[in-house]
Amino acid sequence: MNFKLMHPAQQIVMIMERIYGYGMTTTSGGNLSIMDEDGNMWISPAGVDKGSLTMKDIVCVRPDGTTIGIHKPSSEFPFHRLIYKARPDLKSIVHAHPPALVAFSIVRKIPETSLIPNIQLVCGGVGIAEYGLPGSTELGEKIAGVFKKGLNTVILENHGIAVGGESLFKAFMAFETLDFCARLEIDARRIGRLRTLSSESIEISKNKNNPEMKDFTVKSYSPREREIRREMCLLIHRAYNQKLFTSTQGTFSQKIDDHSFVITPYGVDRKYIAEEDLVRITGGEKEEGKTPSRSVLLHQEIYRQHSHVDSIIIAHPPNIMAFAVTDEIFDSRTIPESYIMLRSIPKLPYGSNILNQEDTASRFKPDTPIIMLENDCVIVTGNSLLNAFDRLEVLEYSAKAVIASRSLGDLVEISGQHIDALKVAFKLP
Repeated sequence: MNFKLMHPAQQIVMIMERIYGYGMTTTSGGNLSIMDEDGNMWISPAGVDKGSLTMKDIVCVRPDGTTIGIHKPSSEFPFHRLIYKARPDLKSIVHAHPPALVAFSIVRKIPETSLIPNIQLVCGGVGIAEYGLPGSTELGEKIAGVFKKGLNTVILENHGIAVGGESLFKAFMAFETLDFCARLEIDARRIGRLRTLSSESIEISKNKNNPEMKDFTVKSYSPREREIRREMCLLIHRAYNQKLFTSTQGTFSQKIDDHSFVITPYGVDRKYIAEEDLVRITGGEKEEGKTPSRSVLLHQEIYRQHSHVDSIIIAHPPNIMAFAVTDEIFDSRTIPESYIMLRSIPKLPYGSNILNQEDTASRFKPDTPIIMLENDCVIVTGNSLLNAFDRLEVLEYSAKAVIASRSLGDLVEISGQHIDALKVAFKLP
């Protein structure tokens, strides 16, 4: 899918569909715009259901103010116009009211963007604009004034968020990433004290380059590899829809044989990733013309050390990541399914996956299928794609249950006697 070749109205419909479907706006809330090469602004309409927009609903406003379309432009048109005037380098704006970011807007605070490195890399600095009457020029001037400082992401007091970008997809990526950040911080504060990353630690991830690997030409795809690619894409899309992945975060891989595996590419939108986007790695070489995930060498090392591992997922779901960004320990002894699927989950220091991949890979055992990295991610292994995905789901759902339990009373773990019975009944290592 080539997003850049889509008509501006088509782009707005597609991104609004994602925002609405992802629960980040309501039927009447939010608006998107694109400034095209001719100076025309394409903007979502006023008073039209955001859950069923079509291309014919999108309004075009000419540079002279002439409106083309069957609807009026969004009531927030003034602030879109003033942002573009203040920042001619921006070509798209996303505005919406996702609950987590609204929570920050109504306490008039900015989310902590140094919890994991990817947030600052995608969002940059975040500002806050003073409250103003919706749809007013006053509000537009306040928001545009913050954008004029060079920031692309702005919290609106008692309102929501506005994000600008060089393209609508880039603006959406920052919007989605900051929403993830807000949800993560809210969950983390429920269970403990936040542990943030220093600027030096964030630089470790920022300087993590795509590894240099020789290319090889793929002459054919075996039936097994074709099935792996098909199943992997289905599960990646499911992971995105279930908020286990974001458009920019989440890596899958699956072993083909002792010498080859397939892995997700770097920089491809997880919602629309296709079978042809995936990258085969064989004998330390990559499929020609493609760029694998930057974690490819860690995947390769895990497969090299552990014959029992056939699939790996690296992800950052907000509930389990709440334990990664605090000093709290996640214990899987909550319900039988959680213990059977997850077992013990060690927490390794930040940067272990980059600075000491061999040691990190060695930590996986039959009774340790998952590792948590402080302020970074969880790495989940399995004996198949579905097994690894199932573990990731159980991990996030279990973490969500533990966080929810904090408001009800003291968590009571499954007893040692019951754990022993589970090990016997399910033949656990």
